[in-house]
Amino acid sequence: MRTLYAASLVALLSLGARATFGLFMQPMGLENGWGRDVFSLAFAIQNLCWGAGAIFMGVLADRYGSGRTIAASALLYVLGLIGMYFSHSELQLYLTAGLLVGIGQAGTTFPVILPVVARAVPADYRSTAMGLASAGGMLGQFLIVPGTQAMISTADWHGALFILSMLMALAIPLTVFLKGRPDTPAGTLSLGSAVSQALGDRSFHLLFWSYFVCGFHTAFVTLHLPAYLTDNGLNASHGATALALIGLFNIFGCYGAGKLGERHSKKTILAWVYFMRVFGIIWLMVLPTTPWVVYVFAAWMGLFWLGTVPLTLGLVGHIYGLRYAATLSGIAFMGHQIGSFIGVWWGGYAYQSTGSYTIVWLASIALGVIAAVLCLPIRERPLTAPAMA
Repeated sequence: MRTLYAASLVALLSLGARATFGLFMQPMGLENGWGRDVFSLAFAIQNLCWGAGAIFMGVLADRYGSGRTIAASALLYVLGLIGMYFSHSELQLYLTAGLLVGIGQAGTTFPVILPVVARAVPADYRSTAMGLASAGGMLGQFLIVPGTQAMISTADWHGALFILSMLMALAIPLTVFLKGRPDTPAGTLSLGSAVSQALGDRSFHLLFWSYFVCGFHTAFVTLHLPAYLTDNGLNASHGATALALIGLFNIFGCYGAGKLGERHSKKTILAWVYFMRVFGIIWLMVLPTTPWVVYVFAAWMGLFWLGTVPLTLGLVGHIYGLRYAATLSGIAFMGHQIGSFIGVWWGGYAYQSTGSYTIVWLASIALGVIAAVLCLPIRERPLTAPAMA
């Protein structure tokens, strides 16, 4: 259980800090003369580096152990946050908030964390344990986002960012409970063969592209929702509260998805998660932008926010095994981060070009339906030895 608690705390700190970045967009932009397109590009770079880095960190974790990989990633995350504090040019923002934080997130979030949890618990409890670790990560969004907004409002964004970096540093000593690497039973495929096997399987591609939609939704909403609400007459505290509510309700969503994944078809639940997000987006678009409409939207989206994670990575481990789960999860997560890149960048570009986010919201509705359809043909059974050969 120590592994589960430590993994949950690392994810809590990492994802909690990540969820605050939308709160910094307006104060940092005003002070430095940056438009939303500049900030959006920085965090689009961050998401792309997060995805590419997740593959690299997954390989390191599978080969050399998880503890050192997570510790090194947490250190890069801290350096990136501190670097943001001192950023006064667009290039500096891209290198710190984009490159360093993105690579730091790669080893402190689900693609590396959840395979550690999966190996530490019995198979019958695995889906629930992954759901609990995911829920722990989203608790960070609920706890850290309102505190950060309070610090920005009462002090300034400089102090809030510095405290955030110190909080992230707490993840480094927690990695002592996340040591070890997976065993290699006789007859196990090599890393290259395991990757080739997954890339040659249609189900892996369906998981990859459905995960793309998850990244598009979550990154766009996390970064642009606070600004969208202020554009429509609300204030910054409403945006922070909405993000916190997403995190709160996602605690139940992640746990519920993990629990249901033990008893029912993971791919079917995953399809429903994507499809149900569509109704939340429609709700926000068609009703007046009032606090209670926004809070209902946030609660609804929270229920279906990152319930995709234990289901998607659970399917990766179930179909392809746990020996190279971190590497394969990292590759699948790259799909998530390509979607994140497009979501945050396009959000900023669309706003700068049209003065509105409408086209991105409409695309989010269509993509939710597409992702649900993509999940249904996934072959939900382990590959047999002859198939792997």
